[in-house]
Order: sequence, then structure tokens, then C-alpha cells
Amino acid sequence: MDGAHTSFDLLFNPRLNKGTAFTEAERERLGLVGLLPDKVETTEIQLERQRIQLSHKPTDLEKYVFLSELQDRNERLYYQLLTSAPAEFMPLVYTPTVGEACQRFGHIMRRPKGLYVSARRKGRIRDVLRNWPEKDVRFIVVTDGERILGLGDLGVCGMGIPIGKLALYTACAGVPPRHTLPVMLDVGTNNEAFLEDPLYPGLHMRRIEGAEYDAFLDEFVEAVQEVFPRCCIQFEDFTNRTAMPLLARYRDRVCCFNDDIQGTASVAVAGLFGANRILGKRLRDHTYLFFGAGSAAVGIADLVCQQMVREGMSDADAHARCRLVNSRGLVTAETTGLSEFQRPFAHPHAPAKDLAEIVEAIRPSVLVGVSTIPHSFSRQVIEAMARINDRPVIFPYSNPTSKSECTAQEAIEWSGGRAIFASGSPFAPLHHKGRLFVPGQGNNVYIYPAIGMAVFATEASRVTDEMFLKAAESLAAQVTQQDLDVNLIYPPMANIREASVEVAIRVAELIFDRGLARVARPADVAAFVRGKVYDPAYG
Repeated sequence: MDGAHTSFDLLFNPRLNKGTAFTEAERERLGLVGLLPDKVETTEIQLERQRIQLSHKPTDLEKYVFLSELQDRNERLYYQLLTSAPAEFMPLVYTPTVGEACQRFGHIMRRPKGLYVSARRKGRIRDVLRNWPEKDVRFIVVTDGERILGLGDLGVCGMGIPIGKLALYTACAGVPPRHTLPVMLDVGTNNEAFLEDPLYPGLHMRRIEGAEYDAFLDEFVEAVQEVFPRCCIQFEDFTNRTAMPLLARYRDRVCCFNDDIQGTASVAVAGLFGANRILGKRLRDHTYLFFGAGSAAVGIADLVCQQMVREGMSDADAHARCRLVNSRGLVTAETTGLSEFQRPFAHPHAPAKDLAEIVEAIRPSVLVGVSTIPHSFSRQVIEAMARINDRPVIFPYSNPTSKSECTAQEAIEWSGGRAIFASGSPFAPLHHKGRLFVPGQGNNVYIYPAIGMAVFATEASRVTDEMFLKAAESLAAQVTQQDLDVNLIYPPMANIREASVEVAIRVAELIFDRGLARVARPADVAAFVRGKVYDPAYG
């Protein structure tokens, strides 16, 4: 026995279990003798067994399930495996595999993870939160499942997103997993296939909307403040009509952010900083065309404008450099039905529908895709970008891979090898006319875990746009000339843990500078942040 823990607790609680790595002395002291094979194994042997077992899984989805079950068995071994090769494992635990996992969540679900707060519990959300066994939750990633990646309304099957996000908080930046909580707000689903599927595990009803929905969200946010007073809320994969109003309603009241808006914006700006190191330019030197006009596009455009203003441009001129394209074509001053957040980017212009024609008319130097419309950056579009610009910047950021506006090979080949490319999903390195190109992955995973680590370490009371600009600057500064020589404008994914901790340190310094920390400023901020980083090695 170890305190209140029985020997079976130690083996079946993933946070306590070390499996065959329990030492001989631990086995004697804890009553584990005979409950494990006799050989005491090193971590390296355990990891090798997991890698072999994983290699026998024929599909990425089966690998996802295997890793999920490892997390349920032995949490520290799971994170040791992820951190041993982040570039290999991140596509399995998050995009693109998590998209398929969410689509089939009701059919592959084993042990439920996280907390499910359903609309049936309205008026009792505080009690539901108190059912979570960890009382010091510092991070909640929450979704209502209405716009999962580019896959639409997946209801409670979207729970794979908060689970995956928080796993990467730990794997990439070292946020201790016991302080994280994935939350699904089950407010129904309008997905007909799920409503008719007996294996769909959520409420079989259509989504609540309007005042009823707003009151439910208000109760949830207020309950978090009471039950977990040091907690930061990350809003994730809410639909466009909900995401911006949610952020506007809560960002100045509680510690929260929206990764789809602010994280996407930050990683895009980091990519632009990297591209400009190749081009010898600044953000104010470009004209931007966003294919997509939702919260992600506007979030990027807003942060780009903030940076251009920092570079000396007027706010009006900065906004004039950014144009949006929605499902009806170029967004103009005459476009009807715009949301409040879209209007600053609606400029006078003749109507235009075809993207290639819009490129010819606007003559952008930067083309950003956040539409989730696959192959929308056609050969004609990319050739037009290459005709207008010596080095066109082309960022198809939509996830998962099946929704990408173009592939790396298409962008490089159709631009004659001149495009500066980054995408939301991973693409393999390629050769074009004897040159090596390493496509950058403009994945939010470079940003939100680092922001999370900075907030965790400082106990920040708010999350601001300035923090996301600081994160972008710090990330871009870590790109080497060797990276730029192969067109890589982000640090290699293999180095993401060190890159994330470095970003977290810079953001933490800003939090202290702005008086937003709820702990005293240490003499050495870098050492302070590094001292908070979770180490998955067995103690």
C-alpha cells in the first residue's frame, strides 16, 4: 500500500502506473510482487515495445486508438513516447488523424476522457464541474462540437479535439496534465446521421440556440470561475457565428482565448515574419488576400493589422491592405449580410466571384486559405500569384489535409519553385528542379501550448492579443538561415518542445511586464518557467 492507494490503484491509475518499470524495492513496498512479470524494465525497453506494437497497426486511426489506450494505462509513458519524436506522433494524436477519429468517435470510443456538460444539466453545471477529481484545474479546452476542423457539426464526437489539444499542451510545452481538463458542451447536434445513429453517445436532439444557448454558456463560464478560480478557458471549434461573439463577451472578464482566432492568427503572423526574412520586407509592405471570411480569416487579418500599425502604418491604411473572399466572392463595401467583425475589411470594389480574377484585380503578395475548400488554389490562381510577384507567399492553412486549399507540390511546381509556402497540415519535403523544399506547417501547436505554459507559470489573469504577437515574434526568431535556405519558415517540428518553452518564456516576461501575473516576478523568468515544465520521466 502507498498511502490511500492499493496495489491495484497503482497499476490501473494511469497517472500512478509505471508498469514493468516499478523497481524491485517498489514492488516489495507497494504489494506489487506477482502482479507484474518479474523483470524490471527500463523506460527504453517499454518505449521500444510501444513502438513495435504501434508499427503493427495498419491505419493511422488504429494507431490513434492505440495511443489513446496507452494514455489510459500509463500517462507518463504516453508522454515519454510523444516527446521522443513529436514530428512522428503529433499527426497521430492531432491533425490530421483526429479528424477521422472525431467522425467515428461514437464507434471507436473506449474509456471516456474529460467532462461532458449537457444541456440537461442547466442550473447544475457547478455540480458537474465538481465531479472532476482534480481540484486545481488550470486549463480547460472546451467545444460545443459545431465546427470541428473543416468537418462541420460532429456534436459530442468532437471531444477528440479538446483531448488532443491538451495532450499537446503537455507534449509540446510541458503543461502538467493533471492541471488540464477537456470539456464537451453537449447542446445537441444538427448532424442527421448522428441523430439516427444508435451509437452516437450524445443528446439525440437538435442544438439549442439563441438566448437559451447564451445562458448555458454564461452559466458554464461563471461556474468555471467559482470551481476552478485559476483556470484559463480555451474556446475551440465553435462555429463562425458563435466564436467571435463568445471571445468578445468574455475576453475582458475572464482568463480565456480562442485558438481558432488568436492562435491561428499568431502562427500565421509568425509565418509572415519568417517569409519576410527571405524577402527582406516587413508586414506593412504586403497586400493580403484571405480566401475565407470567417473567424479565422478575420483573426489573422486583425493581428496582421496590429503589427502593421506597430510598424508605423495608420489603422485605416492597414485595414485597406487586407481583403476577404467569402462564398459569394470578394467582400466589398456593398456586400450584404456581413457580421460586425467583417465590416472593417469590406472595401469599395467591383463585384468579383472567381478567385483567379480576384487575384488579378487585387494583386496580393500574400494569399491565405482558411476556407476548408480543398483544391481551391487552382493552377490558374497560383500562376496568377507567381505572375504578379517574384516570390508569392501562399499559405493554405485549412485542416485536415483533405481540406487544404492546395498541396505543397502544387504550390511549388505551379509557381516555378518561387512560392514561399506553409500549410496547416503536414506535407513531405520535395525536390523541384534540383532544389530541396521543406514545407512549413503553420500549425497552431507552435503557439497555444506555449501561451498555455506562460499562463500556467504566471497564473495570468487575462490573455491578450499582444501575447500572441510576442509569441509570433519569438517563434519566427528561432528559424535559422539553414531553415530559410530550404524555404522552411517555421522551426522544425522535431524541435517543437524547446521552441515552445522558449516562446513561453518570452510571453511570460510580457505578462509580468504588463502586470497581468498573479504571482510575484522571479529574478530569473526563464529559470522560473523551465522549473514549471512537466517531466514525464518516472520519479
